[in-house]
Amino acid sequence: MRALPLAIVWLMVQSAFGQCNASRLAGTLVIASGGREAVERFVQLAGGPGASIVFIPTAASSLKSDSGVIWNPDDAGGAAREAFERDTLKRFGLTRLTILHTRDRHTANSQTFVASIRASQGVWFSGGNSGRLAAAYLGTRTQREFEALLARGGVIGGESAGAIIQGSYTVRGRPDKPVLMVKSHERGFGFVANVAINPHLSAQKRENELVTIVDRYPKLLGIGIDDDTGLVVKSDRAEVFGLGRVAIYDNRKHQDVWYFWLRPGDHFDLCRLSVVDGKPAN
Repeated sequence: MRALPLAIVWLMVQSAFGQCNASRLAGTLVIASGGREAVERFVQLAGGPGASIVFIPTAASSLKSDSGVIWNPDDAGGAAREAFERDTLKRFGLTRLTILHTRDRHTANSQTFVASIRASQGVWFSGGNSGRLAAAYLGTRTQREFEALLARGGVIGGESAGAIIQGSYTVRGRPDKPVLMVKSHERGFGFVANVAINPHLSAQKRENELVTIVDRYPKLLGIGIDDDTGLVVKSDRAEVFGLGRVAIYDNRKHQDVWYFWLRPGDHFDLCRLSVVDGKPAN
């Protein structure tokens, strides 16, 4: 039987979920705008310090570790990579870590490249530009392995661009220029259906950006995340954690603005679009 084009499959998945903005897979998502707690939650959910974790730096052109090491992911080896890997192990509190990176879609489609994802309990996406993640992995075997990881109950986390890509709509998705909306660069991995995610909300004064996006695409739910803040998402339930707030854009006016705020500890039903009492998402 001939395979359906990826775009058609993507539309079918979104339609199947209708207006529900739930994660469609069994695993857990950590969607963050930076902060220590995001890393701690991710590692805990993945199984603790001994968990097998894959770190994907593809969104970045360069990364700076906590100790000041600057590393370009396109530099495959050398002292900078080794130092960055040591610092990342320390930052995550892990005993082992695999750094996985390519910008070549042929490589991203190979069995060899995805082997570490298949053996992992969690995947973490770095910050940078979400369009670079989409350009390298969207529609490839690598994306399918991300989904397989979630289907078997694993954890995917990410900060900044690594948060954006987890939604179905990608803000600033053009790899070479961070324009808010670009027609040919709008699709994310869709781990959460019908959602656009915008990090660094208050610090970068982005409160009105998702108003524009949801006005253009009324079926989307907008989620804006302050720095040092995030969400743990499992199925249709999201829990807010961190130091700031999360804004929800549901295409309705709330007093004098087009969004409302969630605070740390709030649990939010992504289908009913309401704050709920109950168990945390994790």
